[in-house]
Amino acid sequence: MGVKGIRTAIKVDLDMPAWEQPGLHNRWHPDIPSHGKIANNEVVKIECLDWTGGQIKNNDSADDIKNVDLTQIHYLSGPFDIETAEPGDVLVVEIQDVQPFEEQPWGFSGVFARRNGGGFLDEIYPDAAKAIWDFEGIFCSSRHIPHVRFAGLIHPGILGCAPSAEILEEWNRREGELIAASTADRDVAKPPEPKNAHAGSAEDSIKAKIAREGARTIPGRPEHGGNCDIKNLSRGSKIYLPVHVPGAKFSVGDLHFSQGDGEVSFCGAIEMAGVITLKFNVLKDGIAKLGMKSPIFHAGPVEPQFGPGRYLTFEGFSVDEHGKQHYMDATVAYRQTCLRVIEYLRRYGYSDYQIYLLLSCAPVQGHIAGIVDIPNACTTMGIPMDIFDFDIRPEAEVVERDMGSCAFAG
Repeated sequence: MGVKGIRTAIKVDLDMPAWEQPGLHNRWHPDIPSHGKIANNEVVKIECLDWTGGQIKNNDSADDIKNVDLTQIHYLSGPFDIETAEPGDVLVVEIQDVQPFEEQPWGFSGVFARRNGGGFLDEIYPDAAKAIWDFEGIFCSSRHIPHVRFAGLIHPGILGCAPSAEILEEWNRREGELIAASTADRDVAKPPEPKNAHAGSAEDSIKAKIAREGARTIPGRPEHGGNCDIKNLSRGSKIYLPVHVPGAKFSVGDLHFSQGDGEVSFCGAIEMAGVITLKFNVLKDGIAKLGMKSPIFHAGPVEPQFGPGRYLTFEGFSVDEHGKQHYMDATVAYRQTCLRVIEYLRRYGYSDYQIYLLLSCAPVQGHIAGIVDIPNACTTMGIPMDIFDFDIRPEAEVVERDMGSCAFAG
């Protein structure tokens, strides 16, 4: 008898509109029907579209980034019922492999326009920009950001189980309160949005309810994980997810070939379509046993190796670019850290937008260095020097090169 192959739990069609595929959905809601069952301890392959559902194309224009329809996102594969999983359990998901489709060996990074999605530095860089990355085995390179090549730390951006009705109501309550109280001149959260809500194979009467109540997939949330964009949640990792509904109703998507800590341009990872291989195990009564209030993960053994001393690390503090002092604000500090890297690397001929894209998708290491020394939080970003084919050490001679351009909107 031959060895039994790994079952594919869902296949996606790269040529069919995402909203026509019943195994996909783009809202979190307990009433989205399960696409199928997966046995406890089973290993399966799950195919995924890129998170936009194919809106971004392999070309030299960022018009698609500028005009991306964010009411559609994120398209996730699932949900799947995991046999024996019940509320109060913990679903242990082991990531065994993630790969791009052979017929689509490329991905994209984008800076979203401030008026449509924005990003971490959108007050300084408000325009849309894009870079296409070609995959070469474990490596990637881009015609839009030359003289750079690195191995991808490939991973899913989104893994999560469905919320219960009570948890969904709590999400919408607290995020609604945040929106109502905000005086900022930007979105601080996204409420339920019926437009372009995709509820998988739900019947029409249920679709309307899901569209009206379903939580957007944009943020990660403590009760279930979701869109956490953790670059080290890669091959060989395990993630421990709380279960809130019978069967868990697990979904996955938003596959990344590579990402830097923070994914600072919002569409900053190297986004791709592909297939992920997962193993599932149910830990009975795990929420109580672990005292779990948010997911836990155990990083796997796979990570790009640059060696000791091969990162050039930049510091940032909670004093903003206007000279305003902020109290222990790590977000302000990390923005300043990013700006210090941009200022440094532009000396070699890169545009600010090329560097901004690179910081989002290359395997940079972001850390909180100090969070106790009033009034300044200190954060750092380590840039792996070996991703460049020239020397970026401070003591090396600076040679300005023709670095071309990333793609911009017309």
